[in-house]
Amino acid sequence: MTRDFGAAVTGSPDDPHEQARTAREQPLLLHSMAVFRELFETVFRCRDVGVVVEVGVESGQVSAVYADLGATVHCVEPAPADELRAVLDGDPRLNLVEGLSPAVLPELPVADLYILDGDHNYAVVREELAWIMANAPDAVVVLHDVLWPCGRRDFYYQPSPVPPEDAHPATSDGPTVWHDELTPAGFVGDGAYTVAGRAGGPRNGVLTAVEDALDEAGDWRFQIVPAVFGFGVLARTGAPATEAVFDALAPYTSSRLLAAMENNRVALYTRVLQLQYEAAARTDDATRLTETVNAQQQEIARLRSELDRSTAELAARRRESQEHREVPARPAAPDPELGEAMSHLGRALSARLRRTPPGRAR
Repeated sequence: MTRDFGAAVTGSPDDPHEQARTAREQPLLLHSMAVFRELFETVFRCRDVGVVVEVGVESGQVSAVYADLGATVHCVEPAPADELRAVLDGDPRLNLVEGLSPAVLPELPVADLYILDGDHNYAVVREELAWIMANAPDAVVVLHDVLWPCGRRDFYYQPSPVPPEDAHPATSDGPTVWHDELTPAGFVGDGAYTVAGRAGGPRNGVLTAVEDALDEAGDWRFQIVPAVFGFGVLARTGAPATEAVFDALAPYTSSRLLAAMENNRVALYTRVLQLQYEAAARTDDATRLTETVNAQQQEIARLRSELDRSTAELAARRRESQEHREVPARPAAPDPELGEAMSHLGRALSARLRRTPPGRAR
């Protein structure tokens, strides 16, 4: 009896949680080109790849994949972080190229494989493809993000090098699969990038740039692996191993299962984005409500303190008034001057009475 589970992580009766552990170790959103390692292995098996030009470098992890498969890698990144610089400096197979694509492409060796995962907009991708098709006609070109959300809508990393006349009016809001309008609860860049305010139309999106390049060149072939935002493969008909590459990738490019899972993945993830946005909004509302309640409680405490003080003052005045009502009235003290005058008057009257004869009262 033969059992072949392939790449599936199944665990065992003694370890039934292996798949769950593997699942939770993955990021919530798969986005890295590293998940396409087996596709790159397929390309390298079909075609001799000695030089790779990688436009748009993540952490250096994917760059090392190309080097592990036997290539010398030129990593094009206009503003590498210190961590990325340290990774690339530590691997002699990886060569950091600081600059913007496509301007730096003529300065590099002509490559067997170009990885385009830089600025996801029509203007940049169209120029990259124009240079590669003219100067490296035997190369295989891999483009990331040829499906939603960048396939038919420009994304502009900030600050954007795209001339204003080649860019669409952009916004910091982002797309969601749940409706066609942009929303702050969608796929937003948080300052890292902006997106075209509208989708579709001419000169808009990565896939539109590929289609226009194909229409102009005529003898190139393009297919998509419908997973992780779209893995596009472009090669000239008649170039070395072109047919072998597309034949080997056919199980992936023709998979309705992959396409269905990708649609489900982006639907679920943008629903998570919406829930996160709503949760953050509720948290902000709760914070503002808490601040309002605290301020009102402080005002109530202040008013209560003033009321207590006023009540105490009123009680003291009432006690004073009651004490004044309970004390009996006291006779007024005699006036010394009045007493002296009365005494003088009495003496004068007595004297006059002594001088008046009896019977002749005056």
